[in-house]
Amino acid sequence: MDDSYGPDPATAPPSAHRITTPVTGDLLRGALDLERTARGGLLPHRLPARARAQSGGDEQVAQAESQPAGVRVVFRTRATAVELEVLRTVVGYRGVPAPPDGAYDLHVDGEPAGRATASGGDRVTVDLAEGGRETVRGPVCLVRFDGLPGREKTVEIWLPYTETAELFTLRTDAPVAAVEPDGRGVWLHHGSSISHGAAADSSATAWPALAAAVGGVELVNLGLGGSALLDPFTARTLRDAPAGLISVKLGINVVNRDLMRLRAFGPAVHGFLDTIREGHPTTPLLVISPILCPAQEETPGPAAPDIRDGRVEFTALGDPAETALGKLTLRVVREELARIVAERAAEDPALHYLDGRVLYGEADFAELPLPDRLHPDAAAHRRMGERFGAYAFGPGGPFAGVEGGS
Repeated sequence: MDDSYGPDPATAPPSAHRITTPVTGDLLRGALDLERTARGGLLPHRLPARARAQSGGDEQVAQAESQPAGVRVVFRTRATAVELEVLRTVVGYRGVPAPPDGAYDLHVDGEPAGRATASGGDRVTVDLAEGGRETVRGPVCLVRFDGLPGREKTVEIWLPYTETAELFTLRTDAPVAAVEPDGRGVWLHHGSSISHGAAADSSATAWPALAAAVGGVELVNLGLGGSALLDPFTARTLRDAPAGLISVKLGINVVNRDLMRLRAFGPAVHGFLDTIREGHPTTPLLVISPILCPAQEETPGPAAPDIRDGRVEFTALGDPAETALGKLTLRVVREELARIVAERAAEDPALHYLDGRVLYGEADFAELPLPDRLHPDAAAHRRMGERFGAYAFGPGGPFAGVEGGS
């Protein structure tokens, strides 16, 4: 493969009569930083450069934050055909079937109107046993949507949470224009891979996106797969980002990475919340504990992937007896989070707590079990989004009636 990054001839546009518009920052929502790549593309980031530098070069953080969960290309147009020129990077694992192509969801005036996938791009294969990785380069391609209504409309293209997407141009049969902010409240949400979108059909159908639609708010999704670890650089990102509503879903990664003991966990949560409050002293702030995960309810981490017959299941490797020595389980984490929020709420009435099992609990597990023993499937994401939307944005909810950003 040569190093020319033009479109794959097999995916060339059906008509040369297209208006070409470079993708620029005013056409993007949901990203906190933008990087102009060596190939000339625009790469959305969900952590700013300073936070990325402070991660110590952690590959998990780098991969997660560069996957554009919740990031959208948004514009006004009369176009009936839209093409997005994109160069994706897909990460897979040796011995596991290649992941499905990421979904690019099209919304027209806020309503789902189509779905497409990209081809080509770079493929990275990670060897979990040896720790190495191999990269095979591929071309830019065009993600196409046809048959759009010819009226003036707002078009959103939700980028996939499963792959990195370098954006180049929009190609349309009518001019496009940026959309001015409409005054909707900005909801800033941080969490683990489940918030990131893992096992949902797409970014637009992950539970935070579905809940944001219920609440009529603008989502900035800081779900970081495997990396919701109470990192100070993440807390500072939440502190500095504009938001009218904030939620943090904490605990599962701290347990399954076996990152800290109870003695360290409590002060780390306090420090994380203190940092957020430096930038958002009165903003509604909701702390959410983990959803039900039977493998780790009473068994500490670490958790490890078990690959058999091309399937991945996660197994907790800790000893339940070690909880007496301070090792964390989901039960312990929920108790500690509830205690901390109750204590702080006495002086912080805008601070709230939600037990994650309200979103997905024992009855849900019986009906919709976790396919890999860790992540909910697409149907469970829909249920979680509906429940969170009704709870948080409904009458008396912690996010009810809040508009704008701070």
